[in-house]
Amino acid sequence: MRVLKFGGSSLADWQRIENVAKIVLDEFQRGKIVVVLSAMKGVTDRLIDASRKAEMGREGYREDIRWISEKHFETVRRLFQPKDQTGIITSLQLMFNEIDDLLHGVELIRECSPKTRDLIMSFGERMSCTLFASYIESRGVKAEMVDARECIKTNNRFGSAIVDFERSYKLTAGKLKGKVLPVITGFIASTEEGITTTLGRNGSDYTASIVGAAIGAECIEIWTDVDGVLSADPGYVKDAFVIPQLSYQEAMELSYFGAKVIHPYTMIPAVEKRIPIRIRNSLNPSAEGTLITESVERQDRAVTGIASIDSIALINVEGGGMIGIPGVAARIFGALAKASVNIMMISQASSEHSICLVFNESDSQKALDSLREELALELETKRIENFELKRDLVMIAIIGENMRGTPGISGKLFSSLGREGINVFAIAQGSSERNISFIISKKDEVRALNTIHTAFLKGKG
Repeated sequence: MRVLKFGGSSLADWQRIENVAKIVLDEFQRGKIVVVLSAMKGVTDRLIDASRKAEMGREGYREDIRWISEKHFETVRRLFQPKDQTGIITSLQLMFNEIDDLLHGVELIRECSPKTRDLIMSFGERMSCTLFASYIESRGVKAEMVDARECIKTNNRFGSAIVDFERSYKLTAGKLKGKVLPVITGFIASTEEGITTTLGRNGSDYTASIVGAAIGAECIEIWTDVDGVLSADPGYVKDAFVIPQLSYQEAMELSYFGAKVIHPYTMIPAVEKRIPIRIRNSLNPSAEGTLITESVERQDRAVTGIASIDSIALINVEGGGMIGIPGVAARIFGALAKASVNIMMISQASSEHSICLVFNESDSQKALDSLREELALELETKRIENFELKRDLVMIAIIGENMRGTPGISGKLFSSLGREGINVFAIAQGSSERNISFIISKKDEVRALNTIHTAFLKGKG
């Protein structure tokens, strides 16, 4: 049994859906599969926009719904014979009527709670799966749309709900038993009371991972619009290549640092059950893609890939009053946590004279305000100097399982940057040795990525 998940880019229009159907039917001939689908491309964003417009009392939300309905009805007209269109159009129209009623209610009370927004967002996946399952049946294979709300159970943290794995695994395995070709809604789930929830960013990948773990799948395949996980961002590095194999840890590191193919927490159920994950391209199904497993064959390269995150800011907390005083770091981190500022990287000198904190640039003012409030006395008495804030920065990371225990990686990295005259503001490396992260100016990003790629990965593709 394999789980095949297709994202919105693979379901952008009727031609892409026809292409996905061909892949699914071909894979179905090879063995038992379960299909997990996202909403058609752009639909979830339009549903969110519609909910916000309705909340503000703006009639424009009706235009969003017209756009979504026409996108689906055009797909039906293109994919189905006229005699087969009535049933699917009726099913979709009933959902559009429900969306319209919900949004009209939001417009009247001028409020859209996270609970209501989750219900509104759920229609994207429900419509795409209803349409796709019907199309597969029209091609001669018995398929059934499975609403994930009936088998994936969560708490009531709407917008990014926490999964009850034990309960969800049991329900999912039971729900899928005996199904010929299940087509499951990604992204959505429900509480034990049946209230609709969503699984947050990359929620459909998460659904695929949960389903795979529940049925003991031999592989989870994430079908997207790229050939696999790349060694660097091809928009910056023209020599970037597909990485054939990654360990779970390497994939998590690369995902966190901007490789958007798969999100780290979506892998958790698969990692726990030791199920391989393969990234494949629905636009190029002959490509092998990237296989993510517990362990990989040792390559002749220390660095596996390079990733970067833009829009980074840095605050340097510095002062003689910090030296040897217990609890200063705890107060700093507590203040930022209270302000909901996520710290992405930390660097501290052994002298304890300074702590460098890195976070999203959008959190700059919140971070400054919270630190000034928490450390007001230290600032007033000069035990801590005024905070230094740097904006317009980039975080870059080199990642690789083979970096562990390999001497000279840091020397080679920073020597190559030094030869290019690229200044490094902060550095961090964990004891796992799989990752070296550093902060540079945004203006140096492209040059740095290409310099590092040449130094460590040239000719390795």
